[in-house]
Amino acid sequence: MNASASILPIRLDKAGIRSGNKRILKEITLSIDKAAKLTILLGPNGAGKSLLLRLCHGLIAHDDGHITWNGGGDPGLNRQRQAMVFQRPILLRRSVQANLDFALSLGDLSKASRRDRNAEILEMTGLTRFAARPARQLSFGEQQRLALGRALALKPQLLLLDEPCASLDPAASFLVENLLQQVVGEGMRVVMATHDLSQARRLADDVIFMYRGRIKEHRPAKDFFEAPENDLSQAFLRGELLWWRRRSIFSPDQGKPDDDF
Repeated sequence: MNASASILPIRLDKAGIRSGNKRILKEITLSIDKAAKLTILLGPNGAGKSLLLRLCHGLIAHDDGHITWNGGGDPGLNRQRQAMVFQRPILLRRSVQANLDFALSLGDLSKASRRDRNAEILEMTGLTRFAARPARQLSFGEQQRLALGRALALKPQLLLLDEPCASLDPAASFLVENLLQQVVGEGMRVVMATHDLSQARRLADDVIFMYRGRIKEHRPAKDFFEAPENDLSQAFLRGELLWWRRRSIFSPDQGKPDDDF
């Protein structure tokens, strides 16, 4: 694949995942365009946010429907131009600087370019003074910034984030949010799952609301937060617990309750 070619848009057409005879991700129809913006995935625990991110990243295969990258291609190959950061950082037993250098070694960069980019990422993430420290001795917030910096090392076109601030204190979350706003401002496409409504309001350009494996609503952030159209979206924004909403409550856009609640 041409490294300079765009892998976006990614299009999902009624994509789904099954576990045995149960559908756990259902009829996902979505287009992730190449505009520089931040899409927030919202929904209660178990809604399917993490599964959708893993599906887009090519970590799991779809059982139903279709997925195409910029008109075609294999998600596995397309991972060359995208990156994903998980809720809990996965770091190598090496120094902070060596963790970044490992990521940079996967690209076609000269030693001088790798050295310069390493220093740039250290500064961007505020980790310069920790460059020689073993990565696993960092605080949790610092580890998450390192994981994010490592994902950004090769300047991916698409960055996927699975609740990166879930276990962080406000100060650490602030640093991560600032970094995300910076990379979006530089032209990157970001899709991020969160359960934090305040964070979603601060960061989102558009919102995808999920419930029990389905996309219930996808709208610009301003419209979603001011006047959500789906009854489940409305209940979620009011702070209601949705775990009990089974066959007696369903979205009017479905016409019937999900067959596999």
